Amino acid sequence: MSDDVRIHREGGILEVTLDRPKANAIDLATSRVMGEVFASFRDDSTLLVAIVRTAGDKFFSAGWDLKAAADGDAVDGDYGVGGFAGLQELPGLNKPVIAAVHGMAMGGGFELALSCDLIYASQPVQFGLPEINAGTLADAATIKLPKRMPYHVAMELLLTGRWMGAEEAHRWGLVNEVLPDADSLYERVWEVARLLESGPPLVFAAIKETARAAEGEPFQRVLDLVTSRTLPTVDALYGSEDGLEGFRAFAEKRPPVWKGR
Repeated sequence: MSDDVRIHREGGILEVTLDRPKANAIDLATSRVMGEVFASFRDDSTLLVAIVRTAGDKFFSAGWDLKAAADGDAVDGDYGVGGFAGLQELPGLNKPVIAAVHGMAMGGGFELALSCDLIYASQPVQFGLPEINAGTLADAATIKLPKRMPYHVAMELLLTGRWMGAEEAHRWGLVNEVLPDADSLYERVWEVARLLESGPPLVFAAIKETARAAEGEPFQRVLDLVTSRTLPTVDALYGSEDGLEGFRAFAEKRPPVWKGR
């Protein structure tokens, strides 16, 4: 494991910390390591939830490492199995991933947060896409942002590179919750992670796969995929012990015991 990427495990929760002073920028080598970490998380049935955070107070992540690029890292080089930062293109990741954003999330750092399922942020946080000033494209953000917030607001961020604070991001629905400081941020994120750890993993998998299938597809088309059990995770859920456990627990007036099978 690289010193730039630390992992900490508690039960079914994996916390992944990017630690690359001064700005937590991500080069090709670091991206490949992160991809290996998240692929291992995906493939380990005993891990249920991941937290993504970074070290330091000023930067969540400055995104693509421009110094590494100047030294020869190609912008279209090998980012590893998960694409940029290990999450952007990782196939088959059907487990919840939570971003804990503290500090400035710039460019690819913003895109790393967007690759997660839940985003919690602390004050003061700034999100920005400064690629326009470097004459390049924030490719993942250009695809994702217009789908996740009003089109004209997304285009303003992309076209001007202006900064957006945590409260504004929350107002547009990009951030789930804003916390007053880093300590309360990490406390809240772990609280949410433990809640998800106790949830039904097969249902979470079906939710994530169905949501991915729904992108750009007509409602009826995706509904047919679900009801016909064409999606593998939906089929696994409907044929599982957990698929009956919720009903049994309700009838027996007890908490459900999820087994992931």
